Amino acid sequence: MPVSEALRRLSEDPGFWTGESVTPDAPDPHELRVTFPVTGGYALVLDLDLAAGERTLGLRVPAHSEPIQLAWAPAAGPWPAALRWWELDVCARVIALEDPTLPHPGLVVALLSPFAPATADDDETTVAAMREAAYRSLRRDVPPAEPHGPEQAPLPLFAGDAWWPSPPAASPQVLDEAAIAELSRPPTRFSEVRGGSRFPGESLADLVRRASAHLDRLPRQSWYAGTRPLARHILDTGDLAPIPALLGALTEAGCDHPTVLDALSEPLVPVEACWMVETLAGAEPGTLLRRRV
Repeated sequence: MPVSEALRRLSEDPGFWTGESVTPDAPDPHELRVTFPVTGGYALVLDLDLAAGERTLGLRVPAHSEPIQLAWAPAAGPWPAALRWWELDVCARVIALEDPTLPHPGLVVALLSPFAPATADDDETTVAAMREAAYRSLRRDVPPAEPHGPEQAPLPLFAGDAWWPSPPAASPQVLDEAAIAELSRPPTRFSEVRGGSRFPGESLADLVRRASAHLDRLPRQSWYAGTRPLARHILDTGDLAPIPALLGALTEAGCDHPTVLDALSEPLVPVEACWMVETLAGAEPGTLLRRRV
């Protein structure tokens, strides 16, 4: 699913993520539906009420056009724990493999992870690292720096850079480190909605089973099978230094999958490289990442 122009503009607004602003400037709509197809006709659907700040997470099942509600969150919270973290992680990996415009961890995790808070069964450090990487991945175009300096050659006494300081350069990163740290902090409270009679637990479980099977099939494909020993070596040692060799072996084997190649290319994002190595090695998600954070 290509990212819509309205969602792109929204994702480039720091206030959308921090809650400082919820209503976009015209002509953007005040309500926005974001659909992330996963596999087997299933999709995760996020409805955004930008005027009220409310968010609704839904699950679209095969042969149905409208999603079943998983959870609703008011602007002030608390966020409901509609997804387990590992469920979101598995789904986001499959989404990235099916849609190279949505790398993992990225926009999917940034938007949906509030619905998947870390629990006692999760490694909070690993979850925080994934969320931080997702928020850091948010980028925007910045205008080129304005020319600065004297209009004509100054006297030698005034020619030093101290007299003509460069204006601060705009950052392409949407969120600064302070905002990322705050957003990645484990929630102090969240509501549990999975035990409700209307929660589509069986359908969600079927989606996760299908997504896990999708990941399991990937390393068995022809051009991945020959590189699996190298991926296993990286997994066993926890050393990412052989990543360029793995990338070269995949390219020589004929792999042209943009998600796979981008995750292992420079500039290397360790969290992104880790999940790809785990997938190519046929390992449980998080196996390598837990050793790196």
